[in-house]
Amino acid sequence: MEINKKLKQLRLLEGLTQQQLAEKLNLSRVNYTRYETGAVRPDYETLILLADFYDISLDELFDRNR
Repeated sequence: MEINKKLKQLRLLEGLTQQQLAEKLNLSRVNYTRYETGAVRPDYETLILLADFYDISLDELFDRNR
């Protein structure tokens, strides 16, 4: 699964809007939306922030469950 689709899936499982999640992570909604649409890839600091928020590993975030 591509990272943008995984981010959307995780957010929806938490029952959050893009705005709510962006606020919790101290990100702009516009930037977060770009991550979910695939227009921009999150930098590594943001990836760590997202993995920590969802309490998952980076491997899980990237769907690398081998």
